[in-house]
Amino acid sequence: MDGLQLTLEKREVIGKKVSNLRKNGLIPVHLYGSEVDSISLQCEKITLNKIVLQAGTNIPINVSIDGSEDQVCFVREVQYHPVKDQIIHVDFMSVNISKPVRAKVPVRIEGTSPAVRTMGGTLLQPLESVTVEALPLEIPGYLTLAAELLVDFETNLYVKDLEIPDGIQITNDEAEMLASVVAPRVERARGPESEEGEATEGEATEGEDSEEESTEA
Repeated sequence: MDGLQLTLEKREVIGKKVSNLRKNGLIPVHLYGSEVDSISLQCEKITLNKIVLQAGTNIPINVSIDGSEDQVCFVREVQYHPVKDQIIHVDFMSVNISKPVRAKVPVRIEGTSPAVRTMGGTLLQPLESVTVEALPLEIPGYLTLAAELLVDFETNLYVKDLEIPDGIQITNDEAEMLASVVAPRVERARGPESEEGEATEGEATEGEDSEEESTEA
């Protein structure tokens, strides 16, 4: 099969001893699925880091275990070291390619919004991914929205505005907002300092007037 390819090795080391694996450049891996036996595996750190980065949680991976026949898997959980921000464990889920699965798919906003380009607004994307349900090999790498549709500060884009391929269903509420443009912050033309300055000047003028009246008297 075409696509990402990964070879994993069976792992004998379990429990606290897996720290020794990491010292030797290996990462512990767990593979499970509804139609396969759960198994403890391992993979070279460099290889695994690259695959996780490329696949995310929605790109299928052809996984071979010690040269066995490939099985289609998804990354389901990645654990990171709390301080070093390095991968310390990965869970893979094996799937049946003839049965639908759910996966989170990133949403990309492409192009430039007129409200950003000509009105100085700031593009916001409160929802960066949606959950889809589809056959494993039909799950898209990402979905797109056209920024050109954001013509002003009142226009918003929602889940319902996504164009999706046939055979794919989005499970999110269609009313969830995906993108909007907010107006730039406008500084007040006259701030507290200027108002205070004007008040002081007015008081000084009033004092001068009183002084003149006293002299004339």
